Amino acid sequence: MKGGEIMKRNAWDAMKEWQSSELRKPLVLKGARQVGKTWLMKEFSKECYEDTFYFNFDEEDGLKSIFETNKDPHRIIELLGMIKGKKILPEKHLIIFDEVQECSEALNSLKYFCENANEYHIISAGSLLGTLLAKPKSCPVGKVNLLNISPMKFDEFLCASDEGLYSYYKNIAKGQRIETIFHNKLLEAYNCYLIIGGMPECVLTWIKTRDAARVSTVQQELTELYENDFSKYNGSVNSGRILMVFRSIVTQLAKDNEKFIYGCVRPGARAREFEGAIEWLVSTGMVLRIYNVSKPEHPLAAFEQLNHFKLFMFDIGLLKHMAGISNEAILLKSDYQFKGALTENYILQQLKDIYDTLPKYFAPTSANEIDFIVQDGIDIIPIEVKAGENTTSASFREYIKKYAPQKAIRFSKLGYDVNDSFINLPLYLADKTKEMI
Repeated sequence: MKGGEIMKRNAWDAMKEWQSSELRKPLVLKGARQVGKTWLMKEFSKECYEDTFYFNFDEEDGLKSIFETNKDPHRIIELLGMIKGKKILPEKHLIIFDEVQECSEALNSLKYFCENANEYHIISAGSLLGTLLAKPKSCPVGKVNLLNISPMKFDEFLCASDEGLYSYYKNIAKGQRIETIFHNKLLEAYNCYLIIGGMPECVLTWIKTRDAARVSTVQQELTELYENDFSKYNGSVNSGRILMVFRSIVTQLAKDNEKFIYGCVRPGARAREFEGAIEWLVSTGMVLRIYNVSKPEHPLAAFEQLNHFKLFMFDIGLLKHMAGISNEAILLKSDYQFKGALTENYILQQLKDIYDTLPKYFAPTSANEIDFIVQDGIDIIPIEVKAGENTTSASFREYIKKYAPQKAIRFSKLGYDVNDSFINLPLYLADKTKEMI
């Protein structure tokens, strides 16, 4: 996002809590490239601090020497202040380390700030930072607060694109009747979100131009940017394999059974060849991975089948663009091969930060599958996803009959409805799931 463009981000509230917390540690923002981390840090500092001390380790190569030769955080603060020609004050000023992955010593220095100079407020972010944080030796484990920054969710998109409708949406409460006129408007906004997605640059382009073709151009540029990142990567994982896995996601999701099959990446491919590439993509935040569970019981994590999983994209708009789905197919309510997968990807994006653990799926047989299953406390909640107004599937009915869950959810384009077996939530309410049930 360009300077001066304000869009509400849900992470803002978490950052305010961090700022005022007595248990505050240096904050590290995780997330894929171009999801708005730099914009968020700068806008937050502008709004909540007297002054900002911004350091970019990709643009200012000389900064690295300060961290390579100093471990004392107070000395580091003194030198950084000298660079900017101003004294850095604790509490009142925010220090931003951007593209911190370019200087491992700067990332590691956060440990010393936590232990010996925690009165200074520091936020760090960087591209591919998740791959570093996945390696304990590269990260001050336990000495930083982590915050995931994702593409804009539906409510953020709605707030940015239609404030009046957002005002109605945010006040929808459990048990409330949603008038037909607003139900239809929110479904239109949902269809629009499938096309635009949540990448800040795409949302901003849409708000400014209302031109879906220009948004598509931005999506193509972003896709090429990510693929170029893979080719530049020269770490322990083969960059060509990363690209192959990334490009296979559309094919994987287009199958009747969306379970990840290595043979769809390359004929004859084996798990050991591509496991590293998958882990790399997941750690960057660009790919979402959910596991099948052998039993729908608490705790779900104990029943994960690590060799049975699905991969989804981190942004619905990019997935729609990569799959080549026409806007006409979405807006005219037509059926197309990828409709179910696109809707499931959307639901996962909305649900992934609501519960303490990522959603799973439950497929006891090839012909019997629950789209998602989530853990809420000790409750295990089955979730069925319908792209339109279809009737409930046999798998969902059988699950409810066999396991008698306290709560069960079906997402569809039908209105909000509670019956004896499950709650039907309109697709546009996915981000409000917890409060609606």
